[in-house]
Amino acid sequence: MVDGAKGHLLTVRAVAARLGVSTATVYKLVAQGDLPHVRVSNAIRISPVDLDAYVTERRRGEVSRGLR
Repeated sequence: MVDGAKGHLLTVRAVAARLGVSTATVYKLVAQGDLPHVRVSNAIRISPVDLDAYVTERRRGEVSRGLR
């Protein structure tokens, strides 16, 4: 599991740090529907389980396209 205890939602900043991308990239992934999220008031939060699934799916895509 990506850092973060089960049940604890991650901030956009935390997700960006874990993926090594900017917060703008995370917002874009959320807006495109690529990264599941929840809104808590006006804040976006991502489940560590959903982040793991996103990363795993991207790895599978790389393997199937012969990029790994």
